[in-house]
Amino acid sequence: MTIHIGASSEDIAETVLLPGDPYRAKWAAHTFLDDVKLVNETRGMLGFTGYWKGNKVTVQGSGMGMPSLSIYVNELIREYSAKTLIRIGSTGAMQESIALRDIILAVTASTISNPSTSIFKDLNFSPVANWELLNKAAKIAEAKKLKTHIGGIYSSDTFYDERPDLTNEMIRHGVLAVEMETAELYTLAARYNCRALSILTASDHLITKEELPSSEREKSFSSMVELALETALGE
Repeated sequence: MTIHIGASSEDIAETVLLPGDPYRAKWAAHTFLDDVKLVNETRGMLGFTGYWKGNKVTVQGSGMGMPSLSIYVNELIREYSAKTLIRIGSTGAMQESIALRDIILAVTASTISNPSTSIFKDLNFSPVANWELLNKAAKIAEAKKLKTHIGGIYSSDTFYDERPDLTNEMIRHGVLAVEMETAELYTLAARYNCRALSILTASDHLITKEELPSSEREKSFSSMVELALETALGE
């Protein structure tokens, strides 16, 4: 048990899926896992552990933004010995070739700052995905004929855009999408020698201004969760 996770050590699996929304964690666990057990509800940040094809897996909400995710990932790795962490989240598309509901596999995550920035001082550390997970996810997505985009994303400290000039430059340089967590996830995974990957679903679009209504998001996110489970635990 930690300050933010009220689970016992045996309640947390080595493989953890990380949606930002705790209610999305509940939906994913009860939709895709067997023998589901609520293992955390501290501060309303729900976590569940169950089994997928006999493999133990935890689905833990991580909250919004890198500071929140950093708390949960630090505790999952350092106190519960999590080894494989896959973020399953929504993202805002930044390229015209990306449509709503498309899957994005984040190779890298650029950021202005994250909770680890002070450690590196004058170094611009480049946080990247685990190659084994990324390669496997890409092959599974291709076999499933999922419309998938692979490349760099941007992890922002803010949800509401205050830098349209920066957004324009990222679009010009091929950044696929924006979200708020991956840069810190990849940095922590590198620090503690764990595997991490962000598998994201385009839920809105910065160029076209389209967005998925909340009623459609869960159904649209099913492919992302299935891809994450097969990548982490499939043969």
